[in-house]
Amino acid sequence: MRLALAEGRRARGRSHPNPCVGAVVFRGEQVLGRGCTGPAGGPHAEIVALRKAIRRFGPGRVRGASLAVTLEPCCHTGRTGPCTQAILESGVRRVFVGHTDPHPEVSGRGIRKLRRGGIAVETGLLEESCRELHRGFLSACQRGRPFVNLKLASTLDGRIATAAGESRWITGPAARAAVHRMRARSDAILVGSETVLADDPELTARRGDRVLHRPTRIVVDSRLRVPPSARVFADDSAERFVLTHRRSPSQKRRALERAGVRLLDVGRRGRYLDLGRALSALARSGLTEILVEGGGGLGAALLRKGLVDEVNWFVAPALLGSDARAALGPLGIRRLDEAGRLRDIRQRRVGVDLHVCGRLSGPPSTAGAHRGGGRNR
Repeated sequence: MRLALAEGRRARGRSHPNPCVGAVVFRGEQVLGRGCTGPAGGPHAEIVALRKAIRRFGPGRVRGASLAVTLEPCCHTGRTGPCTQAILESGVRRVFVGHTDPHPEVSGRGIRKLRRGGIAVETGLLEESCRELHRGFLSACQRGRPFVNLKLASTLDGRIATAAGESRWITGPAARAAVHRMRARSDAILVGSETVLADDPELTARRGDRVLHRPTRIVVDSRLRVPPSARVFADDSAERFVLTHRRSPSQKRRALERAGVRLLDVGRRGRYLDLGRALSALARSGLTEILVEGGGGLGAALLRKGLVDEVNWFVAPALLGSDARAALGPLGIRRLDEAGRLRDIRQRRVGVDLHVCGRLSGPPSTAGAHRGGGRNR
């Protein structure tokens, strides 16, 4: 199962709306085949692992073997056929499952079908690690919105730019490389219009000059101030969304649509866009895990609504003072017991900087959420 988890991690950010499942076919100590779920429409991890095992060792060696898979195999037909049928036809005799699939089209049915076919099934193996691997898929299925990871980078006194707006670079090269690895594991990157107007970022995952991954790019822009010529929209190899509302300027809407940008009209709550509805709409579009990179106003808005699941904060050993720009906008907190607090905290040195990661305590908000997510869209 640890090998299957390693396979599944290779698919993070690249398999949505399907979960990033990993699978390993083995016989005793010998690994026969391994695989992970690819982009939507392609074979699932179990099929990849079985095909590799049969191609390398032949069907006779696979008959009677075992299969470890991080998530319950599907038993319905979508863009691909049911994995349970392929497992039964392969002659595999034992299956180890990380955890059951909460999706209503599966939800225990896959395990029951395997058992009715004479296969011994054991569930719950390294379950916590498997659930962590599939956190985006589970969030989309159970809460109707993607898993939201808020990334912040600031000085020791919580500042992201000087009073004049200079921000490159607050953190060092090692921290910036770590952020690119986070991008490579995400379905999408979400930023506010202020960030795009100030920095004109590409929002790709890179190693040096090499682009490793082009996640979906999402810009929150109620007034459509970001022009179609912005670099965030220039690459059409990945989806590009703008979150806005129906009363945004029609001429600007048409210009963005001609550039291939998808506009999601999510409505308002008071003066601000309804971010809860926005996340639900993004889940229905197939996104399961989103990395939020800026700016401080957007991060604060998500935190105020209880829509952040994990915080990754990179802290540079520098001081800018109260006249510099704050990493977070106002949260409206009046009492200490209202403060958002992190749990399951991990921290490490990254070059000269400190990286703190933790989950926000308390139940996440599901306001305005709709059931979403699923396999084989």
